[in-house]
Amino acid sequence: MKYTVPVIMCLLLLPSLSKGQDWVVPEERKGRLSTFPFTEETRKEGERLYNINCLSCHGTPGKNNSIALVPPPGDPATEKIQRNSDGEIFHKVTVGRGQMPSFRSVMSAEEIWKTVSYIRSFNRDYVQRVMQIITSSAYPGAQISLSMAYLEAERQVIVRAMATDEEKSVPVTNAGVRLFASRYFGALAVDEEKLTDKNGVAAFVIPAGLPGDTAGNVSISARFTDEEVFGSVTRDTVIQAGLKNRAGSLVAQRAMWNSVRKAPLWVILSYGIGVLAVWGFILLVMLKLRDIYTVGSALRGNLRPASDQEPTNKQEAI
Repeated sequence: MKYTVPVIMCLLLLPSLSKGQDWVVPEERKGRLSTFPFTEETRKEGERLYNINCLSCHGTPGKNNSIALVPPPGDPATEKIQRNSDGEIFHKVTVGRGQMPSFRSVMSAEEIWKTVSYIRSFNRDYVQRVMQIITSSAYPGAQISLSMAYLEAERQVIVRAMATDEEKSVPVTNAGVRLFASRYFGALAVDEEKLTDKNGVAAFVIPAGLPGDTAGNVSISARFTDEEVFGSVTRDTVIQAGLKNRAGSLVAQRAMWNSVRKAPLWVILSYGIGVLAVWGFILLVMLKLRDIYTVGSALRGNLRPASDQEPTNKQEAI
């Protein structure tokens, strides 16, 4: 009887737990399409992005070598993942869930679509549908675009959003915009989220300590915060607004990874003493083995039977 209640609770919870494993994407997001066709170029770029962001958990597509997690991440080449629509894959990569992180702050919408392009390359029956223009529920029938300008004196990036249809072009107002600077891993948010004004303009301040390349160049990208309303629009450019990267040589000073000539003295001494100690111990063991062999030989000689010993005189010999 004492196990009756736990068993009943488990039976009641099993349906809800199994249902929790299903990742249901909202209907309005399932039909989302890429604004550009998937090509060999987008596939290669998607493969690069996949290897950086997805390979460690999902493994190599088609190899079934994903990491052992509960629930398992799954192989992107399997039917289970491939039967998702483009919009469903895009949504899951963007928002994440549980152990799968959200990549909305790591990759742009265009980069996520390129990752989808790579995933779809493992489906021979896949036929892409492309959304030819970016439209917005706030501006029906219009194509949304972003433009950027850098004001060096003010250290400001000016982002302007416009909605264009066949008849006119109007500013996109009250739209949240974010600015990101490309880093080696992911993207760094620059300034806070800004809302476009009545002219469709949002101004971002570039911090003085923003690191750049050796020439001080910084790759920046602007995109809407609410992509569901204003579309997956991005605008990329390079500005000379960062600190020049003058990284010194990694072997110029004494360091753990340096050669013997410039390695830390305590490392050289510790290594030398350790090597001498090990060889000294080996030599001591060899000497002890020699002593054991010598003592053993002497004992064997003293313990030989009398019949094996040589006679001491002729009579004994006779």
